[in-house]
Amino acid sequence: MKRLFQALLLVLALVTPALAVNPDEILGDPTLEARARAISAELRCMVCQNQSIDDSNAELAKDLRVLVRERIEAGDSDQQVMDYVVSRYGQFVLLKPPVGMNTILLWGMPVFLLVVGGAVLLRQVVRRSRAASTVPLSAEEEQALSKILQTRAGRDD
Repeated sequence: MKRLFQALLLVLALVTPALAVNPDEILGDPTLEARARAISAELRCMVCQNQSIDDSNAELAKDLRVLVRERIEAGDSDQQVMDYVVSRYGQFVLLKPPVGMNTILLWGMPVFLLVVGGAVLLRQVVRRSRAASTVPLSAEEEQALSKILQTRAGRDD
């Protein structure tokens, strides 16, 4: 059991994500490096698209990491660095773009589709319940049904 636990720990240690930041990119000041890492984690690699530039090995991601660190060393605040990168690459570079007029369709579409789907489903349920409701038999239909039932009852005896 102990060996199994050790093997599991080893596998988990190997599975952790490897960051793509090269040693030559790391800033000397740990505080500035932490800021650079936090900003890099919020920026999308334009090549990989579903990875942050902190996780990507692409050349463009490396260039963006270097740019972020240069801006931080120049004295820019985190927001100024983000604004600078967004002004160069557009909001697509943000892994989590803010809700705005140009992204409202993107953010609102899942809710819209859920509401429309729910309305369609509700309409179908109401239609089926109306179609399944019973309509009383006419006098002629009741007589015909009685004859059928009497005929069957006579056979069963």
